[in-house]
Amino acid sequence: MTFSHHEATPIPEHPFAPYIRILGKGKKGSRPLTQEEAYQAMAMIMAGEVKPEQLGAFMMLMRVKEESPEELAGFVKAVRDAVGLAENRVHVDLDWSTYAGKRRHLPWFLLSALLLADHGIKVFMHGASGHSAGRFYTQEALAYLGITPAQSTGEAMRQIEERNFSYLSLEQFCPKLNDIIELRPVLGLRSPVHTLVRLLNPFNAQYSIQGIFHPGYRPVHQLAAALLEQPHMAVLKGEGGETERNPDMDCLVQSVHLGELSDENWPALFKLRHVKPETLEPEHLPLIWQGQMEDDFALASITGTAAVALKLLGKADSQEQAQQLAEQFWQTRNKTKHQKLIAA
Repeated sequence: MTFSHHEATPIPEHPFAPYIRILGKGKKGSRPLTQEEAYQAMAMIMAGEVKPEQLGAFMMLMRVKEESPEELAGFVKAVRDAVGLAENRVHVDLDWSTYAGKRRHLPWFLLSALLLADHGIKVFMHGASGHSAGRFYTQEALAYLGITPAQSTGEAMRQIEERNFSYLSLEQFCPKLNDIIELRPVLGLRSPVHTLVRLLNPFNAQYSIQGIFHPGYRPVHQLAAALLEQPHMAVLKGEGGETERNPDMDCLVQSVHLGELSDENWPALFKLRHVKPETLEPEHLPLIWQGQMEDDFALASITGTAAVALKLLGKADSQEQAQQLAEQFWQTRNKTKHQKLIAA
């Protein structure tokens, strides 16, 4: 009696598997992705050509290793190409990313951005909300200032043209990345997407400002911006990870200007640290803007953050000039204009 022997047909390797293998081949066998490999991997993710388990493995391997500037640049280019961001045509002076959310203090940087907009500087904010429990996100804060977020890139463009300010959520212009950010409660950790979204600059602004929480990411953002040929960019360790200067602490700002890297330390604005508020009271945001309430920490945070942005924008030659200009902007602000500026 004879038996026929049928060998199992081997399953061909998935096209995305090599990128996971590069990152996960052990301490001696693994290596970072090149910029081109990072581009190809993210292009596959954006095109939906990756299995969920592959996505989770890739993101967590990248999280353990931490992103290199080359990987970040590749990821950003792939997302921009996939979403067609390079096609967006509207003049924006300053790109401002806001993805961390606040826990210890209110988002005073929002008033910094409105202060710039109030004085003719076109500011575009983009962010995401809800991915970390216990944090107060920019999109929630906008409602307390009578600001309606844009619901599309087209609406954001109109708001920028008409009112010098717009906020658009990541969910509106890149839902795929928003879905990955929403995995944080599932995976228990942030992913590289939390980093790369800060560098997206959806409207191709010549100037971009970013905040990070972990100081080690500051030079990574700086170098990635240089690889992306971002003309002017500044990154700082912001309060709570947002683009906000903490006036109680020295603030190292790392920048790129036409390919040249520079580091600049902004000294603390107070000798003694403030006690953080027991609870966040979002109603204080409009009260501070309208001059109905005084708070020296809030004022220093608002003008101090605006000063960093003004120096980045080339509106001042020194830190002292930038701080004076920010304080002048605050004194001459239209205390009711922000409601008209962004009324629905």
